[in-house]
Amino acid sequence: MPKHRKSAELEEKISILPDTPGVYMYFDSEGTVIYVGKAKNLKRRVSSYFNRTHDSLRTNLLVRAICDMKYIVVPTEQDALNLEASMIKEYQPRYNVLLKDDKSYPWIVVTNEPYPRVFMTRQHIKDGSKYYGPYTDAGSARATLDLVRRLYRIRSCRTLITPEYVAAGKGRLCLDYHLKRCGGCCTGMISREAYAADIDRVRAILRGDISELLEYLRGEMERLSMELRFEEAQELKDQYDLISRYQSKSVIVSQTIEDVDVFGIHEEESEVYVNYMHVRRGAVVRSVTLEYRKRLDETRAQLLGYAMTEIAESLGVVYDEVIVSEAPDVEMPRVRFTVPRRGDKAKLLEVSEKNARQHRVDKIKTMEKRDPSVRTDRVLKRIQSDFHLSALPVHIECFDNSNIQGTNPVASCVVFKDARPSKKDYRHFNIRTVEGPDDFASMKEVLTRRYTRLVNEGEPLPQLIVVDGGKGQLSAAVEALDEMGLRGTIAVVGIAKRLEEIYFPGDSIPLYIDKNSETLRVVQHLRDEAHRFGITHHRNRRSKGQAVSELDGIKGVGEKTRTALLTHFKSVKRIREADLDAIAEVVGPSKASVIYSALHGEAAEQ
Repeated sequence: MPKHRKSAELEEKISILPDTPGVYMYFDSEGTVIYVGKAKNLKRRVSSYFNRTHDSLRTNLLVRAICDMKYIVVPTEQDALNLEASMIKEYQPRYNVLLKDDKSYPWIVVTNEPYPRVFMTRQHIKDGSKYYGPYTDAGSARATLDLVRRLYRIRSCRTLITPEYVAAGKGRLCLDYHLKRCGGCCTGMISREAYAADIDRVRAILRGDISELLEYLRGEMERLSMELRFEEAQELKDQYDLISRYQSKSVIVSQTIEDVDVFGIHEEESEVYVNYMHVRRGAVVRSVTLEYRKRLDETRAQLLGYAMTEIAESLGVVYDEVIVSEAPDVEMPRVRFTVPRRGDKAKLLEVSEKNARQHRVDKIKTMEKRDPSVRTDRVLKRIQSDFHLSALPVHIECFDNSNIQGTNPVASCVVFKDARPSKKDYRHFNIRTVEGPDDFASMKEVLTRRYTRLVNEGEPLPQLIVVDGGKGQLSAAVEALDEMGLRGTIAVVGIAKRLEEIYFPGDSIPLYIDKNSETLRVVQHLRDEAHRFGITHHRNRRSKGQAVSELDGIKGVGEKTRTALLTHFKSVKRIREADLDAIAEVVGPSKASVIYSALHGEAAEQ
């Protein structure tokens, strides 16, 4: 299939998209939003538009009209779905199937009445009632309602029940009361206070506090199982699983948030990224990220103040309520600053901060695409900073010992240049002077042999040595470097396997590097390569030794004969299993008779 053509700028934007949930917007040549879409994986979804010709003519026309794109990352796929729906309503893009009205997704409403009702609706009416949702899965909404009604006896009738109505004795107990689905509030069988307490518990569940609900379900499942009512227990199990996956409201789309501005900030050592989002009727309709470079150790409050001023001047924004992580250092009359700690506004702030972080990631990816050396320099400088090295670690070597119960001890040396494996420089070592499984002495021998040779041959030395092991192996490496007079020339660290802690010479307290750190990833890669390389050599040497030892003791069998036999039969086991004629075809009858007798004689003795 032919690919659709796209501009170099658009192609670059697509190449650095994150593999995260989000919403993407396509723009035409006039800057108009022509399509809004959601994605579980932004990079994969957006790329799919351009890497083939589509069956739909309308989709092909859309792709040809795309001149630019933007995106907003969100925490979950459900958030992407909700945000997509809100943005389609806001922008009315030409190529989207437009949603007609707020009936797109169901809500659960707790009515504004003296004795509130709780039911599912697709209409959102501003009458003082409290709406929860929207629910992208109507099954979750129905299951929640069903279980709420089983937990609490909430009325379902449409009668307007007031204290006066109850006092006048106009109510009549209905079937729901006799089925224990209603508390009989219409006749005063349950007080208004007790009914309100049940409604408060329902609201807590709808807000997402479902622990009480799940505890109840677990108890009911156990009770029904004990009574051997397995079909009913399975029904509750299905509902339990559904509610466990349920989220009562969206992080992004919230009918409680009408019109706010959000500023999320992300700081690095000298760089700062401030994301601005404008939210209207619960939808993010604008997202812009600004970059700053610190000059005088400016505070977060100052940086937020700079960003708010710049956005107001460049975009003509007039602030009313602004959501921030802390009050900015700027005077703005009639502007209300909100610093949320929980709830929808706090989640909006988290999304803004996530987009600020993503902007930095995109910037780094773009720079690395244009110049791959940028990544190398960044990683090496990170390692230099984390390990407090005097020189940039362009050349790193890592050592690992390998033996099984003291047999065939070997060591491996892997070499990284510019933070990447340089496999042509890898080396194996057979331990010569150490008897038994002594990792410390083996480490000292290998480093001594390695760097004595490099010095004698005038080869460049590494800036950093990594030894696979803790304080013992590190001490052996330091001792070897001291004896060669290289201690001040080459830095050395040890990496322990258990918690990935890094040990430095003369320091008993290890360094624990962030698990997501590029420094740790490079060191782990070094260690894993050394381990793989060493194990492979150890296995080959052990197999070779075993094969030779059984043939080597046979008088009259030389190297050429052994090679011919192993080439033909592949292993000593197969030579032993072969009959005399088969061996004779390879080495002749006289040698075959000697070999056959020797191998089977050994077998008989065993």
